[in-house]
Amino acid sequence: MMKIHNLPEAYAKVHLPSKVAMAVTVKPDGNFNLITLEWFMRTSIAPPMFAISIGHSRYSYDCLQDNRYFNLVFPGSTQKQLLTLAGSQSGRDVDKFSAGQVSSFPGKLKKLPILKDAVACFECEVLSQVKSGDHTIFVGEVKYSWSNDDEDLFFFPKKAD
Repeated sequence: MMKIHNLPEAYAKVHLPSKVAMAVTVKPDGNFNLITLEWFMRTSIAPPMFAISIGHSRYSYDCLQDNRYFNLVFPGSTQKQLLTLAGSQSGRDVDKFSAGQVSSFPGKLKKLPILKDAVACFECEVLSQVKSGDHTIFVGEVKYSWSNDDEDLFFFPKKAD
């Protein structure tokens, strides 16, 4: 039977299993940062576009205000530790690429890293942004797409009842 709940209780029913992604952004010093994302979506076929939502308190928000490019990364099944690092440490304090021993190579768009162990990576240029409460949605046009047939997509598993 359907009944009313508060948002956290209702969302917990549909939240997991959850597909997650990461975004690579450029730091002000020219190095790179990683952030774990749950809020992302494809927004256009022609031209191809993705949107990512980032909290205003996050370092990646500051990075995207300064440098209008990001790579949307769909992690492989072996990248759980990197997802945890990227989602639990601030790039203000930690070089996540070094700490996570990220294996990557320079992409074609502004040389942002392509993660070798990811399932797919989309190099995006930010075309617009929309404030959404305590987050901003950055809309990026996909300039280059990469995929890896040797990796399976990572999902956060459903919690046991």
